[in-house]
Amino acid sequence: MDGLAVAATALRQSRHIVVFTGAGISAESGIPTFRDQLTGLWSRHDPQRLETAKAFRANPALVWGWYLWRRQQMLQAQPNAAHHAIARLAVSGRQVTVITQNIDDLHERAGSQGVVHLHGSLMTPKCFACHRAAGLSSVEQSVSEEGELVEPPRCTHCNGRLRPGVVWFGEDLPTGAWKAAVQAARHCDVLLSIGTSGVVMPAASLPDLALASGAVVIHINPIDVGMDKSKEVMLIGDAGQVLPTLLERALAS
Repeated sequence: MDGLAVAATALRQSRHIVVFTGAGISAESGIPTFRDQLTGLWSRHDPQRLETAKAFRANPALVWGWYLWRRQQMLQAQPNAAHHAIARLAVSGRQVTVITQNIDDLHERAGSQGVVHLHGSLMTPKCFACHRAAGLSSVEQSVSEEGELVEPPRCTHCNGRLRPGVVWFGEDLPTGAWKAAVQAARHCDVLLSIGTSGVVMPAASLPDLALASGAVVIHINPIDVGMDKSKEVMLIGDAGQVLPTLLERALAS
């Protein structure tokens, strides 16, 4: 039996499915990953050096401008076939938990509900000083060109600078989101790992947790990211093509 058939059978027999997504699924909608070459003035910067609290303290206008540019990219992007397939899976009569490392809202725009955001969201800024969440109007600014400096808005409670509501390098994951993700991974029948490299910890440990609990783990990725463990299936290809085909076979009967 080929990998697609094994994966389809596992999904067909499942009652609780965890869908765990990484940057690869959003890349198919045109959102660059860290591996992609930046363009324009941003090509002079290393994203990993901009995505830290230290960078924000040193140059808040640069970091805020970077995130406004990224947010504009995300708002211009559209959910792809994989996002829509995941949303359809949720109405198949099974319990579906969507967990993402992505900071965009493409899952929600495709129709998925209750998405667990491990790394936060660009749509929910918060105060750098008091950590209170701020309204969406705080990020409804625009940048005219890549690399523009934009002074962050101020918190209405303490007058501190607002920062993106995302997890920066060196910061812990949101406690509630991480607990929900671990709980789901430990109690699912199938975990679909889509477009994730498996190197960003601790999120990358979720497939291992599912395997240790007896679930089948199905990887969908353009490259082989499998760990050669039993009850693991590797489907190589773009999620926008592989996932709809898989679900068509799994839910056909």
